[in-house]
Amino acid sequence: METLAMHISNGIIDGPVAAVFAAFAFAVLTLCVLRARRDLDDRLAPMAGLVAAFIFAVQMLNFPIFTAGVSGHLLGGALAALLVGPWVGALCVAVVLVVQALVFGDGGVAMLGLNITNMAILGTVAAYLLIALLLRVLPRTPAGLGVTAFVSGLVSVLVASQGFVLQYWLGGTTDLGGNLAGLAGTMAGVHLLIGVGEGLITATTVVTVAKVRPDLVYALRALKPAAPAAAVPVAGGAR
Repeated sequence: METLAMHISNGIIDGPVAAVFAAFAFAVLTLCVLRARRDLDDRLAPMAGLVAAFIFAVQMLNFPIFTAGVSGHLLGGALAALLVGPWVGALCVAVVLVVQALVFGDGGVAMLGLNITNMAILGTVAAYLLIALLLRVLPRTPAGLGVTAFVSGLVSVLVASQGFVLQYWLGGTTDLGGNLAGLAGTMAGVHLLIGVGEGLITATTVVTVAKVRPDLVYALRALKPAAPAAAVPVAGGAR
């Protein structure tokens, strides 16, 4: 069950594949820094710090997955994307992962690029794409925002877990005997349950913030509702 951990430990993926994903993560985070500079202002900068601190604190709280004999915790990609946007959000999650690896040994330092790719990049991107879609079709009420947060949180965890499956296929150090589909199914099953917890935490947090300070929810500010269809003039020239 060690290979099911989203925080990949040293030795699970071979060195060359880990190095490739480290370079990929560094390139994407560099892009995030450049794009985030356009978004950061007097409101978003302190919010980014609060989001990173909140994700770090909540990740310390694990909830058991009794059916799999493992435990799960908040990844934070969807929460960060909703509150501070995809660029700053990915940086927030990446900072949390770096601190956890260097200070607490949660995930191997050599595997840091893999973990950042899965949780900070893939999870946040998948969540924000879904958020952008759902906020265009759902009402911008607490219920609509809650559904958006829950679904995006759930999906972000599943996408991050399948990122690990791809990485293991490319450079896993243990031979699965061609049973990659079994690994993918096991990862999806376990992380579906973790995703439910992720979705509930994300929805509760974002709806609470939106009720008090909706201007602090990046997604509500940046993603405009779909414009209504323009009226078509009636033939014949109605007066």
